[in-house]
Order: sequence, then C-alpha cells, then structure tokens
Amino acid sequence: MNFFAPVVCIVLLVPTVSTVEARPNIVFIFADDWGWGDLSCHGHPYVKTPNIDRLAREGTDFHRFTVASGVCSPSRTAVMTGHFPARYNIDGHFAWVPSNAKRNMPDWLTPTAPLLPRFLQQSGYATAHFGKWHLSNNMIPDSPLPSEYGYDTYGAFNCAGEQMPVHEDSRHASAFIQKSHRDGKPFFVNLWLHEPHTPFHTVPKYRWRFRDLEERDNIYASVLSHADDRIGEVLDTLDRLKVTDNTLVIFSSDNGPARASRPTELALTHDTATGAGYGIAAARGITGGRKGYKSALFEGGIGVPFIARWPGKIAAGKVDRTSLISAVDLLPTFCQVAGVQLPESYSPDGLSQVAALLGDGRAKRQKPLFWKMNSRWPNRNQPYHWVSWAVVDQNWKLVTNADSSYVELFDIVADPYENSDLKEARPEPVKQLLDRLAEWKETLPTEPTGNVFSDERSQ
Repeated sequence: MNFFAPVVCIVLLVPTVSTVEARPNIVFIFADDWGWGDLSCHGHPYVKTPNIDRLAREGTDFHRFTVASGVCSPSRTAVMTGHFPARYNIDGHFAWVPSNAKRNMPDWLTPTAPLLPRFLQQSGYATAHFGKWHLSNNMIPDSPLPSEYGYDTYGAFNCAGEQMPVHEDSRHASAFIQKSHRDGKPFFVNLWLHEPHTPFHTVPKYRWRFRDLEERDNIYASVLSHADDRIGEVLDTLDRLKVTDNTLVIFSSDNGPARASRPTELALTHDTATGAGYGIAAARGITGGRKGYKSALFEGGIGVPFIARWPGKIAAGKVDRTSLISAVDLLPTFCQVAGVQLPESYSPDGLSQVAALLGDGRAKRQKPLFWKMNSRWPNRNQPYHWVSWAVVDQNWKLVTNADSSYVELFDIVADPYENSDLKEARPEPVKQLLDRLAEWKETLPTEPTGNVFSDERSQ
C-alpha cells in the first residue's frame, strides 16, 4: 500500500485579519542548473553575483542543502508537494508524450496533489509564479496551466499556452508584489529563473560586461549576471515598498550545473519554449568541489546553493555548514512560516526547517531522504552519473546502481565531498541503508495514476 499517495487538498482555516496582516511574505527564487560554485560569494573566479551576494551578506548561507533529483521536473515536484518525486513516477524531465510514455512517466504533475501554492492561497496569501514551469511541457498543449495549481496569477514557459519571454520574470514579479502590497495581502511568489539552462540567451549589455573573457566563459558569465540583476530588481522592489523586513527570500537551484559529456562545438540551438541561444558547449558551471554535475545523485548534481534572508529573524552574514535541509522540507517550512495548518490527511516526506533557518540546526535530521533516477550502469562518459538510488539517514549516504549490485557508502557529515567510500570498513550501515531503501521502494507506485495523461497517448 502506498501511504504517501497524492491526496486532494482540503480547504484550510483562514486566519483572522490581524493574523494575515502580521504574516510574512515569501519570495522563492529557484534557478535552473545553477551550480554551487557559480556565485562570487562562493569564490567563483569571474562570475559576478552582487545581488545574490547581498542575500548571503544579509542572511544565512546554508552549505548542506540538497534537492530531490539531479534534473529539473522531479526536483520541482518535490518543492511543490513536499514529497519525493518518485511517489508520482516523475523520475526525469517532462518531454513530449512518446518520451514520457517510454520512461513510465505521467505527462504532468497532477493538480490534485497536495500543493504548496494552494495551501498558501487557501489561507489568504496572494500567490504567483513567474518563470520556468516544467511540471508539464509546452509540447503537450492539453496539459494543465499553472493557474490550476493554486496560483492567482502566472507568467511561465515550459508549460501549455503562451510562453512568457524568459527575461520578463522579474518585471512581472515586481508588479505582483506591488499589487499585493496595495491590496494588503501577504504574498508568495515563485521567481523560477531560466538561467543558466541552455539555450543561453545572451544580451549585448552583459556580453560587454565580461568582454575580456574567452567566448564560452563570456557567454556563461553574462547570462548569470543578467539573472542576478533581475533578482536585484525584485529586492529593490521589496526595499521601495518597505516590506524587506517582513519578507523571507530564498535563493536556490533545481540541480547542479550542466556540462557536455564530450568535447562539443559552440553553436546556436533553438528551444521551442524559450527560443534561440547558445548550446551546451557554453556551459561552464562548477560545483565547488562536489562530485558530478546535473543528472548525478552525487553532491555535484544535488548539492546546490541555498541562501535565506529574513531580516531580524535569520542571522546575517552566517554560514551554516551542518544543517541537512532538503527540497522536500520547503513545503512544511514555508507553511509554518506562514502560519498555515496542514491537513491531517497530508503526510509530507519533508519536515519543517524553521528552527534551522533561525539558527538552531544542531539536531540531527530524523527523517531519511531518498532519491530515484534512471541511470546507466556503467556510465563511461560521465563517471559519476551511474547512481539510480540513493538514501541519506543520519550521517550516512548510500548510493547504488539500478539493481544494487554495486554500492558506495559515505559519511556525509564528516565527508561532504564523498571522497572516501566506507562500504568495506562499515558493512553494518550498508545493510541497514539497503533495507531502508527496499522498504521505501515498496511504498512507490509501479506506474502513474490519475488524470495525468495527454489525449495524444490515444492517437
């Protein structure tokens, strides 16, 4: 039996007016393929990110945050639902229908799942989404629009309907913040950036800003700088409205940086959702020493930036190297921040990390974390991209191939860069984690269910 099956959300109790007025706003900035090392505050040699650096200077930089997948759509599913994406058979990115069907995936995340924006919307928050969607795909025209997931307004790409130009996200977010402020409503807004996903959509102003760099470095630095400036526009809006002190701002990324698996010529490519730009040869992202890149379940693929600012509540200028926070924790965390009571029927895989945000992350994580990806074994072109299953419990991390014929074990607290495989020296935790993983697999569905298939499947 699947105890974590999607449930239809129930209407939540709406707080009193005085409670609503006191509740904080939430701005969640989620980049796409932004590597842990792709920040000037993380020591990048030439990328400049002064606005994200400002968030780190005025907030806390959490170094042990992980997302729930090495690729986009499942990672975003975890944020939206507080569940491991394998519970919805979402193990890879949403593509066109034949590809989804071949991989035993649905064609979109079901709108009847428990959803973060809907919980907040039903409790009185104004809710909006601007930027990348990819909980369906623009190549599936009958997929649900973002408005069916609990957003009052949206502008998006990688979804059905009209595709919002990628560089208009901050303008729409600022307008929504101003309207919510005028209306006297607390607001929750997703700013889901395109950068630095391919294609790289460059603008001359930003190419000129890094004109002394070699072309590929110039392209990469320019798109990150453009994204950082747009983040700055939203931060300036909060300042101008004098709501900065009552707004939790989070910056993170859906997975680690993309890299070509072999030497690739620099060329223009075209994306049906975002248009023309430079291809994967211009991907220069770095992981701050972590193994692997995008699509890996080693830390280079799932260990991403996570910077939180909430003036007067979250410590300024602090680096937290110990709190183990996951993307599945964001729903319960944001709901606790907002004073939203979750339905008794909802059982999250994550847990609220408000205490960690406020500086008390000393307690060990009590809930294990699980990952599932369809990875090749062995993977010769990308030596760290063979892992199909992973589990973290307390200080241990176990990774395995598809049939668990090969495993590696790491003390993820003492060895966050996964340099020392301890499976020979510590067989006990290997067995325990394999048992935990087997138990978890028993809770997963064998195929997608519900209204999650395009009419194109019957054609």
